Amino acid sequence: MEGIDLSGLLGGFLEITWQQLIMVVIGLVLMYLGIFKEYEPTLLIPIGFGCILGNLPVSVNMIGPDGFFGILYKAGIDNELFPLLIFLGVGAMLDMRPLLSQPIMFVMGALAHLGIFATLVVSLLLGFNLAESTAIGMIGAIDGPTVIYVNGKLGSLFETPGLAAAIAVTAYSYMSLVPIIQPPLMRLFTTKAERGIHMEYAPRPVAKMTVILFPILLTIFAGVFLPEAAPLIATLMLGNLLKESAVVAGLTETAKNAITNTATIFLGLTIGSTMQAAQFLNTGTLRVLILGLLAFALNTIGGLLFGKLVCALSGRKINPLVGAAAISAFPMSGRLVQKVALEVDNQNFILMHALGANAAGQVASVLAAGILIQMIFPLLLH
Repeated sequence: MEGIDLSGLLGGFLEITWQQLIMVVIGLVLMYLGIFKEYEPTLLIPIGFGCILGNLPVSVNMIGPDGFFGILYKAGIDNELFPLLIFLGVGAMLDMRPLLSQPIMFVMGALAHLGIFATLVVSLLLGFNLAESTAIGMIGAIDGPTVIYVNGKLGSLFETPGLAAAIAVTAYSYMSLVPIIQPPLMRLFTTKAERGIHMEYAPRPVAKMTVILFPILLTIFAGVFLPEAAPLIATLMLGNLLKESAVVAGLTETAKNAITNTATIFLGLTIGSTMQAAQFLNTGTLRVLILGLLAFALNTIGGLLFGKLVCALSGRKINPLVGAAAISAFPMSGRLVQKVALEVDNQNFILMHALGANAAGQVASVLAAGILIQMIFPLLLH
C-alpha cells in the first residue's frame, strides 16, 4: 500500500510566516474582545475573522481582484458604498429633537472635534503627508464609516504602505474601546460637584415641521457648500427624514436593521482582510495607533472643557459631562455620560441632553470631513 502524500496538505501551513501568525493572533484577540468582552461585537467579530482569512494561504484566492474580498473591496470600499449605507441606518436611529431644542449643542459638537485638526498637525510634524495626516486626524471623531469614506477619497495619495488598513482598523478598534477610554477622562476633567449637576429633564418641545425640514435643509447646504461631504450628509439625513416623517416605518426599520447590519458585516470582513502582515506590521501602524488615541482623547477633552465653559456661563445649569458625548460614537457616548452622572447621583438623568450632544457630534464629524477634503484637494493638486 502506497503512503499518502501529505506535502500538498502541509504545504499551505508551511508557507505561513511568523508575521502572518502574529496577525492571526491579533484577529483572534479582536474576536475574543467582541464575543467574550462584548466590545462592539458587530464590528470586531467580522474584522477579526477577516484578519485571520487575510493572513492564511487561502487569502491568495480570496483577496485578488476576482476573489471574495477583492470583489467586496471594489463594490463597497473603493466607491465608499458601505459607509454610506451604514450612515443611512445611523440617520434612521438619530433623534434630532434634543439637539434642535438646544442650539448650543451644535457649537459643542464642533469644538469637540478640534482634536482632529490638532492631530493632523502632529501627524504632519511626524512625517506623514497631508492626505495621510487628514485621515489619521479623522480617527478622533470615533466614526468608522466617516474614516473609511475619507480613506477612500484620499487613499490614492497615501505614501505609507498599508496605512489605509491601519487607519480603518484603528478607528473601529477605538470605537469598541469608548467605554474604557472615555469615563476616566470624564472623571479627570470634571469635579464631582460638576458631574452631579442636574439639568432640566425634558428639553423644550420641537415642532414636527422643524425636525422634517432640518435634514432637508442640511442636505441642501452640504450639496452647495461641501460637495465632498454631500454623500455622507445626504444618506445620514435621508435616514433621519425617513424616521421623522413617520409614514414609512418599513423603510425606517430596513435602514436601521437589514441594510446597516449587512453593510457592517461586509465592511468589517473587508477591512479585516486588508490587515495583511506584509503591510500592517510596521512602525507606521504603531504611530497610527498612538496618534488615533491622541485624537480621540483630545476630542473628548475638548468637549469636556467647552462643557465646563458653558456650565459656568449658564450659572451651572448645564452638566459639563454632556460635552464628552459630542463625538460620533452614537449612542454609546451619550449612554456613558449618563452612567458617569449616575455614579455621583442616582437621580441625575441627563441622557436626553447627552444624546443631543451626541447627535451634534455625528453631524459635526461629517462636516469636518467634508471641510478637510474640500480644503486639501486644491492644496494637493497644486
